[in-house]
Amino acid sequence: MGFIKEFKEFAFKGNVVDLAVAVIIGGAFGTIVSSLVDDVITPLLLNPALKAANAENLEQLAWGGVKYGNFLSAIIKFLIIAFVLFWIVKAAKAAQRKKEEAPAPPAEPSSTDKLLAEIRDALKK
Repeated sequence: MGFIKEFKEFAFKGNVVDLAVAVIIGGAFGTIVSSLVDDVITPLLLNPALKAANAENLEQLAWGGVKYGNFLSAIIKFLIIAFVLFWIVKAAKAAQRKKEEAPAPPAEPSSTDKLLAEIRDALKK
């Protein structure tokens, strides 16, 4: 029974669940980026350049038997993902910095400070 209990504690910790959610969202984000590259960027930007180079299909690009078209597509996808993640991390760090820089509420004076202030006020009178 100890093994099952230990596994439950591990599997349902916040970090493990957060990591699982991040992996699932990352996979979905990868699908979105693949669609962006394959369905939007390639037809709008790359196809005119490929037609000018007499290579109508990116996947068919080859040189000396080496098909580098898919590799170019993977590089474009990677750069887009890296760029978007860069901006997400940058925004998260900025939000964290703002949270850390927020002024702390003034601390209540200690009992010694209160006593000294009372003595000072009494002496002024």
